[in-house]
Amino acid sequence: MRTQPDDDDERTSDVVRRLLTPRLRRVDLAVAGLLAVLGFAAVVQVRATQEDGPLATARQEDLVQILDELTNRNDRLRAEIGSLEQARREITSGTDSSAAALAEAQRRARLLGVLAGTVAARGPGLRLTITDADGRIGPDVLLNALEELRAAGAEAVQLEGSVAAGEQPASSVRVVASTSFLEGEQGGVVVDGQLLRPPYRFLVVGDAPTLATALTIPGGVVDDVAQRGGRAVIERSEDVLVGALRPLGEPRYARPAG
Repeated sequence: MRTQPDDDDERTSDVVRRLLTPRLRRVDLAVAGLLAVLGFAAVVQVRATQEDGPLATARQEDLVQILDELTNRNDRLRAEIGSLEQARREITSGTDSSAAALAEAQRRARLLGVLAGTVAARGPGLRLTITDADGRIGPDVLLNALEELRAAGAEAVQLEGSVAAGEQPASSVRVVASTSFLEGEQGGVVVDGQLLRPPYRFLVVGDAPTLATALTIPGGVVDDVAQRGGRAVIERSEDVLVGALRPLGEPRYARPAG
């Protein structure tokens, strides 16, 4: 039979063990899990920050070209804003507002005609010829080239191709916002339902230096074509004619309101 002091010592030991033994509750597990997730996210963020971006290894000359392209694009947007604000002031000034509104409407109609491909366009720009000796230039390459040209401020684009490989350009398509690029069943690229074969040639109206810079940036269109065994040649010109037109369909439901 134990004495009273022994019982007191045993109870004291049990209390100390319970205090020193961790008791995991649900809230403790939730907090631990949240801390683990936050720690993992912090590690991933640090590693992503430390990794070199695509511009980290670019040469100084390439970075200058990219900066110039962004500056030119910003200047074009500012010029367009200024033109629109001037047109708004002339229309709302009350002085010969009818003539100003008519002139602005005609200007917008010509601009929309160029964008829709129903009006020919002429002006400075460049010609981009893409050869494909190995048959590895697919619709993705042409679409990428078109997107780069549009981002660089291309105002009118025409794409030419050969009926058979190696022939002179014999078929052309006016490229607009709805233009599609598909792989040909027996080679070539189907553009808006029309089969084109290499060599492909883009005729582009726009600021030639800016357009050329967009195509020649590291990892851009010229590099992509070269990696696929092709060759991209850029020719700047002060007079590029985009003459291929798209037929203007008759409206099904609309009619003049006058």
